[in-house]
Amino acid sequence: MTSILMPQDISEDTQTMNGAESLTKTLAKEGVTVCFANPGTSEMHLVNALDSEAGIRSILCLFEGVCTGAADGYGRMTGKPAATLLHLGPGLANGISNLHNARKASTPIINLVGDHADYHRKYDSPLNSDITALARNVSSWIKSDSTALSLSSDVIEALNSAINPKPCPDGQISTLIIPANAAWEAGTDTARSSESQKRKQISKNKIDEMAKQIDSECLILLGSDGLSLAARQAAGRIAEKTKCRVAMSMFSEKIEHGSGLPVSERLPYFPEHVMAFLKGVKKIVLAGASEPVSFFAYPSLPSVPIPEEVEILNLSRSYEDTTSALKSIVDILGLRDEAFSTYKKKKIQLSSSDLSSKTVGEIIATTLPEGAIICGDSGGGFDAFEPCQNSPPHTWLNLTGGSIGQGGPVSVGAAVACPEKQVVSLLGDGAAMYTLQALWTQAREGLNVTTIIYKNEKYRILEIEYWRLGVNEIGEKAGDLFSLAEPSIDFCALAKGMGVESVSVHTPESFRTALEVAFSRTGPYLIEACI
Repeated sequence: MTSILMPQDISEDTQTMNGAESLTKTLAKEGVTVCFANPGTSEMHLVNALDSEAGIRSILCLFEGVCTGAADGYGRMTGKPAATLLHLGPGLANGISNLHNARKASTPIINLVGDHADYHRKYDSPLNSDITALARNVSSWIKSDSTALSLSSDVIEALNSAINPKPCPDGQISTLIIPANAAWEAGTDTARSSESQKRKQISKNKIDEMAKQIDSECLILLGSDGLSLAARQAAGRIAEKTKCRVAMSMFSEKIEHGSGLPVSERLPYFPEHVMAFLKGVKKIVLAGASEPVSFFAYPSLPSVPIPEEVEILNLSRSYEDTTSALKSIVDILGLRDEAFSTYKKKKIQLSSSDLSSKTVGEIIATTLPEGAIICGDSGGGFDAFEPCQNSPPHTWLNLTGGSIGQGGPVSVGAAVACPEKQVVSLLGDGAAMYTLQALWTQAREGLNVTTIIYKNEKYRILEIEYWRLGVNEIGEKAGDLFSLAEPSIDFCALAKGMGVESVSVHTPESFRTALEVAFSRTGPYLIEACI
């Protein structure tokens, strides 16, 4: 039987680090400086190792979906992985929803998931489960048989997998499942270091051929590395010369947005709108993007909403260097110093005297500070994107995988990554209730996050989808499944209970005042916008 060695059982002459300590020391040495944690009994030695590791900031989240979403927001803003610390299979299962979004965003993350001691698993204790099967849904790298002596080198492998881009849809999430005895038994340091690889270069012949294909009937569709500011600037120069169009997915993972930045159209959500959007397009050049696919299947619409006559040309894949490829096309066309279209700042007039998702977006656009980070989710926040073209330059982190409950957790990670910036979280009232625990972490860590909840007391998107069935009216039972009104959710009371100051508003004037107050102070603030 294996026993836990307590400090009094080890003499000074023989004392060595345990496996957990070797793991955390390796992470800190390799520049992983943040761990979003919700640990349990099987992770206590890992908690003890984090306690003694000055190089890693440990942040408690009250729900694993907040841990994983926060790691997503942190990774998108820094390009570096954060760690999560999760408790066994149920803990990982609670975090999978936002790991799904992170996988779609190709965000680097290292999950540290505790497991029972390897000799204990055969007894099938109450919390025993197949953690590997759960991890397989969202991970590009998994290891479950580590020993105390291998943990330090195993976490290097996990880091190597997380920091290097892979083909879609693999993502960049590593999950290291750690048997409890591997954490407490004697470990060792490793001399190995992680190795970051450059994105794969596109061949000159392919770039030359693609440059000949781009004309006024062409659409360049940007994704992954193609969403970088340099790539969008290059695409803008190409568009000015060739009169082609430039677009991106509605749910692109990270977009620099605002006045003075390159113009990029956005693909619509519904497939019939995508088909209308592509009218006149004869060729689509995929520049780091995947071929457009409808979010859902509909009885009378195609899953791939691209007209048959449109030719798909692949310039680069998600793991390849799209920025360099587009810059090379700029050089081939002789456009190095050519100007390109940018969003021009226009005065915004409120479209209505009522508080609606549209007027909320218009007011955000007129008050947003430069450098802000907007974290989207499901709900009315989509209506803020277009008016924010007129705002000072800022960053959008969109809902990539469609799994709601992302906005609050991602805002936690973004605020930890960029404490000097104003973070804004745009949440539908339904989506907010998935991961409202993010408010508690915002308060505990003093994070500069303004949360705006669009309170319309319904799952509005489901109501829209239901109408699309062709029904004449929403029946009582269906209406109950879409309604959040009975009882009405008091978000201000919930925020107060988690230590976040808040206000409820009903008019454009009161919303503007609340937003100005939120942006003038530090720390978290919540605005319940009753639309």
